[in-house]
Amino acid sequence: MLMGTLLNVAGILAGGIIGLLRRKPLSVAQESWFKVAVGAFTVFYGLRLTWSSLSGSFGHFLKQLLIAIIALTLGRMTGRLFGLQKASNRLGQKATEMITIASTSSRRDTADGFKTCALLYCAAPLGILGSVSDGLSGYFYPLAVKGVIDGLATLGFVPLFGWSVLLAALPVLALQGTIALGCAQLIHNFPQHQAVLLSVNSVTGLLVFAVALVILQLKKIELADYLPSIFYAPLLTYFLG
Repeated sequence: MLMGTLLNVAGILAGGIIGLLRRKPLSVAQESWFKVAVGAFTVFYGLRLTWSSLSGSFGHFLKQLLIAIIALTLGRMTGRLFGLQKASNRLGQKATEMITIASTSSRRDTADGFKTCALLYCAAPLGILGSVSDGLSGYFYPLAVKGVIDGLATLGFVPLFGWSVLLAALPVLALQGTIALGCAQLIHNFPQHQAVLLSVNSVTGLLVFAVALVILQLKKIELADYLPSIFYAPLLTYFLG
């Protein structure tokens, strides 16, 4: 159940080590290729998770799909109410400011590299979504994709901050590992936990697919506001039978 988190950590460490050994940055063409490849894999694994979670008769299929849509709607309303996307944006702006300072200053603060990468990697919605699917069903592919994204980012941060960016793997391991283990324990406390599991996976898969749209810059989506959807899905499944 921690395979995805371990792959994510391995991606960060690999990107940092390669960055320390290889000072030449990626070319624009290489960055574009990686972005398209990562986006394509995210589309595939997101839709695959959703499709594998929608099963049974046509009526049952429609009921599952309706639960997912309602969960997403309620989740977005809750996320906006609590300002989740605004909070995520503030974290991103803080990280951007630290990157700007590091790129324009000749003085290098190793602690800034750790804090910047920790903010970016832990606040990413894909990390939360991937940890949930990893803990519930061992579906580690979203976090494997995030590992590639974080690894490429770490590769680019090494020239700015030095070796300290590798330490960002620790909070990622702690946060995502805790979410995965917590989900693995909680799911069995629900009656009819198999149906609950499928409903959460269907919503998670749709949100992972939405992450791909953002990566490919096809549509701007306030992903953080939709995160409460993964809590509404099991509740709706339980109350609607």
